[in-house]
This record gives sequence, structure tokens and C-alpha cells, in this order.
Amino acid sequence: MSAPREPARPASPSSRALEVADAAFVTDQLLVGGDLDTRDHRLAATQLRELLDAGLTHLVDARVEWSDEEWVRQLAPQVGYLHHGMDDAGQRVPGAWFDRGVDWALEAVDRGGVVLTHCHMGINRGPSLGFAVLLAQGWDPVQALDRIRSVRPIAWVAYAEEALRWHHDRAGSTPAQLAADQQRLADWRATHELDLAAVIRRKRAQGW
Repeated sequence: MSAPREPARPASPSSRALEVADAAFVTDQLLVGGDLDTRDHRLAATQLRELLDAGLTHLVDARVEWSDEEWVRQLAPQVGYLHHGMDDAGQRVPGAWFDRGVDWALEAVDRGGVVLTHCHMGINRGPSLGFAVLLAQGWDPVQALDRIRSVRPIAWVAYAEEALRWHHDRAGSTPAQLAADQQRLADWRATHELDLAAVIRRKRAQGW
């Protein structure tokens, strides 16, 4: 097991807010969000430029249904790109999926990089992988969820439970420790409800 990490420093929302790209800074070196607008390549290029200007160096694409890797490499070959897709069907997530995505992101962060974990709408897969990164960095699970929701209000983080199980397995926690954090996560969900259907309708109305 690797040595504990110092919790990452949160970004200042006022100073790091993005205007065009569908993403938000969770820490100075981690963003979560949705994808580039591939319906409009001019807009997508503007979004990518904004991300680059904000310091983006690495991108983890959690969509199984699409990849912008070739397009991003043409416009910004300096950006590290990991296509690490999975379905968004509420399924159990293998620990190996979190292992690869988190380890890749942490390696970039350790080298001073800025990483975006994203999916299509930025509701579940991308934020869930970002949540796993925060756990690996030493964040408390509830504080990590609070932070993600504060900067990304539409984040449901549907696979947070899977990420939490992965994190405790990797840390060698006891069943009691896992159960305690699972209850805390359930309590958080109960007090941070989100009208997910309305969020999806709104995103689809915007063309997503």
C-alpha cells in the first residue's frame, strides 16, 4: 500500500471558474465535468482552449460510447489522454477500473499536472472517478462529495459507493470501517437529494 497523501488543496471557485468548458475545478489540480461539444467543433476548440489556459495537462475520458482522443491530439498533442470508458447503467464497477484511472491521474498530479475526469453530461462517471481520486489523496468521503457537489451542482456521483468500496479494499480496511463510511455516504445522499430526471432533461434540452 502506498504512503498516505496529503489532502489536495481546494481550488478557489471564484478564481478558477470556467465560462465555456463544461467542467469545474475541485482542487487546483483536479477538474470534473462533461465532454467537449463535438456537435460544434469550433465551440469544442474554444472549450479546449479555455481548459488549456486554465492549466489542463491530462484528460481521463470515462465514456465508453465515444472518444475525442484523435481530435484532441490534433489540436493539443501535449495533453495526456486516457480513454477509460465504462457504461453508465448503475452497474457494479470492477476495482481494476478505479485502479487504472486513479493511478493514471495521480501520476499526472504528482508531476504537477492538472487532470480532468469527465464523461458525457458530467453527472455520474466523470465525477465518480474524480471522487475516487480524492479518496486516494486522503480526502474524507463526505467532504469529497461536498466539494464535488459545491462546484458541480448537477453531479450525482452515482458510483461513489463503488469508489468507496474500492478505496477501502485498497486500504485494507476492516468491514466495520467500510460499513461506517457506507452509512455516512447514505446519510449524505439522504440530505443532498438531486432531481436527477430534471437535470438530465435540462442537459438534453441544451443539446447534450
